[in-house]
Amino acid sequence: MKKMLFAALLAGLPATAQAHEVWIERDGTGPARIYLGEPAEAMPEGGDPEFAKLKAPKLLAAPKAALVRKAGYLEAAVPAGDVRAWDDSVFAPWGEPGKQESVVYYARAGRTETRAALPFEFVPVTPGGDRFRLVRDGKPVAAIEVTAIAPDKATTKLATDARGEVTVPAAAKGRYLLTAALKDEGANTTPAGPVAVLHRITTISYVAR
Repeated sequence: MKKMLFAALLAGLPATAQAHEVWIERDGTGPARIYLGEPAEAMPEGGDPEFAKLKAPKLLAAPKAALVRKAGYLEAAVPAGDVRAWDDSVFAPWGEPGKQESVVYYARAGRTETRAALPFEFVPVTPGGDRFRLVRDGKPVAAIEVTAIAPDKATTKLATDARGEVTVPAAAKGRYLLTAALKDEGANTTPAGPVAVLHRITTISYVAR
């Protein structure tokens, strides 16, 4: 059975969205690769079955960059440095009228910049370090579950401390990915209209050498 990340927080999501994340991978100064899928699972040949729903994520550093659809990811040429993107239109709102829910994804690749540029983001405490602060609208978020995915796809459950910080065990070289979720209840606006609940999911990927 596939691992269902954030099953408790995201119990209201439909099955197609429940275990999915949007994340970015980048090697050196090469192009950014933007994925939709389950990062703790092996990627199916040709990409995740829901990948077609990832159509136009917004890249912060290169808003006009062309997105080229590859087998399982979108590729874009971006400037040097950390890469960030977000998308609030992957899955259509679901639920009863007046009680609809939606999801917005935030993604980052790289850990050189110690600042946040997304509404919900992992920020390295020091450039290139293994300790991160989870930030929402500029403020640290305490007591939030974080899932760390190691290069071999092994997952570790962590939690942010009172300062919104978490240290990631880094025993092996390779690509790591962190993910966390928040659930906002109340009036929220999306491209598809107002919703009563907005799920926010954020990821960061980086390479330990």
